[in-house]
Amino acid sequence: MKTKVFIDGSAGTTGLRIVERMAAREDVELLTLPEEKRKDLNARIEVIHASDVTFLCLPDDAAREIADAVGDGVKLIDASTAHRTSPGWQYGFPELSPAFKEGIVGGNRIAVPGCHASGMVAVLYPMVKAGILPADYPVTAFSLTGYSGGGKKMIAEYEGETRPATFDAPRAYGLTQAHKHLPEVTKIVGFQSPPCFTPVVSDYYAGMAVVLAFHGRLLNKAMTPESLHSFFAEYYAGQKLVTVAPFGAESEQKGYLSGNLFEGWDGMKIYVTGNPDRLMVTALFDNLGKGASGAAVQCFNLMTGAPETYGLNV
Repeated sequence: MKTKVFIDGSAGTTGLRIVERMAAREDVELLTLPEEKRKDLNARIEVIHASDVTFLCLPDDAAREIADAVGDGVKLIDASTAHRTSPGWQYGFPELSPAFKEGIVGGNRIAVPGCHASGMVAVLYPMVKAGILPADYPVTAFSLTGYSGGGKKMIAEYEGETRPATFDAPRAYGLTQAHKHLPEVTKIVGFQSPPCFTPVVSDYYAGMAVVLAFHGRLLNKAMTPESLHSFFAEYYAGQKLVTVAPFGAESEQKGYLSGNLFEGWDGMKIYVTGNPDRLMVTALFDNLGKGASGAAVQCFNLMTGAPETYGLNV
């Protein structure tokens, strides 16, 4: 029997990618609405009730509205920011621990992690859980992303013929330290306060490099780049979508790690570099893959009992 799937917000960047993945699957029946009813609340509620699983690819307020309207009996996968810290919603990053994976498998409300947040929690959660990183550590992170992370509006701005010259260079934003991904990072990792975080958008379409740096003297355990690499390699051993690059693998890129290195791939690769005094951990992935639609499809697979990587580019 096919799983009936509805994608609410299928015209957005994330929604379109999920539509492409679902339409190609033999185990899925994709439910749709006529264009004139795409914003009709009652019509959307009706089709969601007819579905087995609905993806929400909506602005935050719209995602909250529809989730409240359909009740608890419908399985929802929300790609917005709306429910990532909400009680009763499972955080959709199964590689963090068996408990996270079990929550997704048995849950009916899944919040897909934010793209920047995915890179941060992949690094920070294991280190806090293992007692390497204190919960009050003054974390500083930056994240380089392609412009597709800003959705249709930013894509149009970057690809427009009259764009300003400032778009030719990387642009830092989130300068008030109120980025919408910080609450989920703080909660999931168990931090006492949010990281100091600088996102940077650059002139390429997709891909992300999330970089975190640590002072060795402030860690709870003495670590070298080699021992920290071994820690992450063991922590993510056996995972298909979060892997650790061999130590020194950045030399393959002549010592550079490009944000678009894994564009089109649905996994995440972690690199450990630096020295015993100042250690660096970088998560490289596609902001539209493991940072959005790929993660949503992974959660769908776990919820429905399909192979975890079915329909993903691995």
